[in-house]
Amino acid sequence: MANRKFGAEAPPTTSRRYSEDWYGQDLAEQLFSAVEFIDLDLTEVTGTGVVFEDCTFRRAKFNAATFKDCAFTNCTFVGCNFFDASLERCKLVGSMFDSCSFDIMKVKGGNWSFVGLPGAKLSSASFENVRLSEADLTGADCSGATFREVDFSSAWLSRVDFSRADLRGSIVTSLDPAEAEIHGAIVDLQQAVVLAGNLGLDIRA
Repeated sequence: MANRKFGAEAPPTTSRRYSEDWYGQDLAEQLFSAVEFIDLDLTEVTGTGVVFEDCTFRRAKFNAATFKDCAFTNCTFVGCNFFDASLERCKLVGSMFDSCSFDIMKVKGGNWSFVGLPGAKLSSASFENVRLSEADLTGADCSGATFREVDFSSAWLSRVDFSRADLRGSIVTSLDPAEAEIHGAIVDLQQAVVLAGNLGLDIRA
């Protein structure tokens, strides 16, 4: 399993649930705390205001699920599938993703600070107006992905692949072009100045 930042341990769980089928259910306003879910099917689930705290998901299917104003705080996701999942204004602070798939996942708004996504395959994912400050994207494949108006402040971006990614409007002060792949990335003028400065260039009018 991939390690959390600074070697932090995953939160302990106090109960375990196996192979439950929640297909198409509405989970509005429910609360789950310190539960380990194994082989949970959340396909086409909807949820507004649902809260998962300190939970672990192993091989869960979030395919085409829609979550709004929800929280997955300090959770652990192992081998989960987020195909076509939509998360709007959700809080995932401190959560960790290991060996998950994110094909055409859409994230709009919300706080993903301190999230662990090392080595994640995010090429077809879309993040808009999301806070990813101090997130771990070490070695993540974000080639061709969309990160518009994303806060990457103090994020770990070593060996990240942002080639052909749309980064316009995002905070990229933590991005060292010498330690990442940015060929073909789409940036605005202000970002270009920041990245040139990170390369040590002396920019003059």
